[in-house]
Amino acid sequence: MSASPGWNASPLISVGELAAAIGERGAGRDLVVVDARWYIGRPGDGRLAYLEGHIPGAIHLDLDEDLSDLDGLGAPGRHPLPSPAAFTARLAAAGIGDSTFVVVYDDVGGWVASRLWWMLDNLGHNRPGRGGVAVLNGGWKAWTDAGMPVSTDVPGGPAPGGVAAGRAAPGGGPLHLDDHWTNVILRDDLRDRLGSLVLLDARAAPRYRGEVEPIDPVGGHIPTAISAPWDGDVGPDARLLPRDSLRDHFASLGIGDDSTVVTSCGSGVSATLHSLAMRAAGLPDPILYVGSYSDWSRSGYPVATGPEPGDPPAEP
Repeated sequence: MSASPGWNASPLISVGELAAAIGERGAGRDLVVVDARWYIGRPGDGRLAYLEGHIPGAIHLDLDEDLSDLDGLGAPGRHPLPSPAAFTARLAAAGIGDSTFVVVYDDVGGWVASRLWWMLDNLGHNRPGRGGVAVLNGGWKAWTDAGMPVSTDVPGGPAPGGVAAGRAAPGGGPLHLDDHWTNVILRDDLRDRLGSLVLLDARAAPRYRGEVEPIDPVGGHIPTAISAPWDGDVGPDARLLPRDSLRDHFASLGIGDDSTVVTSCGSGVSATLHSLAMRAAGLPDPILYVGSYSDWSRSGYPVATGPEPGDPPAEP
């Protein structure tokens, strides 16, 4: 079975490995499977998809309700991180403890599931002695394509604390996570460092170029950002590319073992797929700009348009 350093060499788990782990859960293994399906502009539809069918025993956590703090004062972007304390309490209410191995999946190539992976990994759940967290490689598609069982049962019923659907049977005991986020960058710090690091933009290329912008107030990208759509990390089967292919992909973006990389997207979600992919490729973990373009585009700072990264902004 696989997870990330401090647990094992990869942040991914295969369908076969997950099926075996589910079988071991009946023998006392502490496992929680999280369905993280969520769709842009369709609030609540991820939960509905979960209720229509999910991996047996899985609970549902919602990007808006459970993995973001949309009411946070002063938090940047459309999907700001919750406080570590609030996040810890929410997951504990869902039945996740220190010894729980968490497996998360979605049906969009992993870019939503990777947000929960990044959050738990960032707050220490992959350290030795902890349960660990991994993303199901290929997600819902891989599970159903393999003919694996599907359930409509919601384990434990709705959980307290705002968890969208389901509560795993307690087994992991209390949950202790770190009390602060690390390896993140804020807008002004990023602005001061543009041109001295590699900034990846995980949004679709037309949004990067400024040809369309369905959500944010102005089209374009952060100056110096390189267009690196998240789907370049995955194959047509929704699985992450093999390690060597990922290394070649990131090398084509100018990233090597000694690069300082910041990942961004629209709101700090799909950017975490690059974090997952770089971990799987054996590259250093990138820094996450959580506010991403939803924060930058509301700041009054310059934006660039077209296919080229552009130059760093002039001094104000």
